[in-house]
Amino acid sequence: MAVTTPQVISFARGVPAPECLAADKLAECARAAIERDGKTILSYGSGAGYTPLRELIGEWFGVPPSRIVLTNGSLNGFVLLAQRLAAGKAVFVEYPTYDRAIKILLASGATIAAVAMDEDGIIPEELETQLRLNQNAGFLYTIPTFQNPTGQTLSEPRRRQMVALAEQQNLLLFEDDPYSLIRFDGEALPALFDLTGKRSIYSSSFSKTIAPGLRVGWFILPEELAEDLTEAATSSYITPVLLAQATVHEFITRGLFEPNLQRVNGLIKARRDAMLAALDKHFSGATWTRPQGGYFVWVTLPVGTVAKDVIDRAEGVTAVPGPDFGGPAHTMRLAYSFVSPDEIETGVERLAGAVE
Repeated sequence: MAVTTPQVISFARGVPAPECLAADKLAECARAAIERDGKTILSYGSGAGYTPLRELIGEWFGVPPSRIVLTNGSLNGFVLLAQRLAAGKAVFVEYPTYDRAIKILLASGATIAAVAMDEDGIIPEELETQLRLNQNAGFLYTIPTFQNPTGQTLSEPRRRQMVALAEQQNLLLFEDDPYSLIRFDGEALPALFDLTGKRSIYSSSFSKTIAPGLRVGWFILPEELAEDLTEAATSSYITPVLLAQATVHEFITRGLFEPNLQRVNGLIKARRDAMLAALDKHFSGATWTRPQGGYFVWVTLPVGTVAKDVIDRAEGVTAVPGPDFGGPAHTMRLAYSFVSPDEIETGVERLAGAVE
């Protein structure tokens, strides 16, 4: 995917703007972590990750640290998990869904069973239909809050319906939740993890809340699966990046996480607002989501319009066409997290001008 350059405004990647990264404070935290615990974090360690950070996350979620596996970004853990749970199985996903998830699942040997969504998220009746059609069920992969690519959020009634249906059908839920703390409006909703009594799989990372380059993700898993994933991690890369994990731990224990999150949310909210204002101003005949948080807006162009052609015609701006996520040809995803509000205005105007 293209990145923003002086010539190109990129709505293609969900990347935090440079000013979101607390580089100076993270440098201090990395130095402190090395000075305090360098002999541990500069050597090989457990495939499950840096123990103090696992303990801290366990306190956040009310689970023992033995259920937590830290990975080199949550996508790395997804690969390891898919290799164990998805091969030869039907994996249920939202339609559309995260493009990298689709690639990982297909590479693992899974069959993709797409479940339709509406403005309230995944439709339970559609999930029931897919469950009847696909008996060899692996798990349901869902991004229920500020979904990638649509920015939509699964409503609380739907969350409860989904949990009840999963329990009835003995379907494992895998909740991918990297965006829920990037909230600008509205009230937080209960995680599927909590609604299942902490029995489902929960995944998140510090990529959106601290820095993506640290590559610190985590999974909360049933004990046996956590052991399997730890073994897989050890076999794959021997040890995770303990320095990065210790830096995150230091950042949190210094009390920097919450103030930084508020600062980041303010910066990203300004971009979300600029994106919605620009769409309102420049686009006609199209519709789009109005996310309360996260990184993305999903645009639906008039039927018959090919989003890829619009993007190709737009001079000096790029985005991702909907089919990359399994969506219709007349849809596209716009990421507003990286570019400045002024660039958003210019880029949206260029895209609108390319619609024929």
